[in-house]
Amino acid sequence: MTSENEDYIYDEATGEWRPASEIAEKAAAQTEVRDASGNLLADGDSVVLIKDLKVKGAGQTLKQGTVIRSIRLTDNPEEIDCRHDAIKGLVLRTEFVRKR
Repeated sequence: MTSENEDYIYDEATGEWRPASEIAEKAAAQTEVRDASGNLLADGDSVVLIKDLKVKGAGQTLKQGTVIRSIRLTDNPEEIDCRHDAIKGLVLRTEFVRKR
């Protein structure tokens, strides 16, 4: 039950205004995201690729040792959303990255 005086926060994932208490519960229940070495990842971290990866649809290969800055966590704990100079909207599997 929500009270009349409760704050509401816009949830970009659903496109709805949700009670702040509900958003806080969701954030607390969010699973941990770990890299290939078991290090905990967070939004804004930098990671390094641990192997060469062919990027589908871009006809390009990202080489081992490439640094990816300012990652964003996704709903899937096995994937991170990131941006690279030549590739926009890049999603990488956490098993192929190591925290820098």
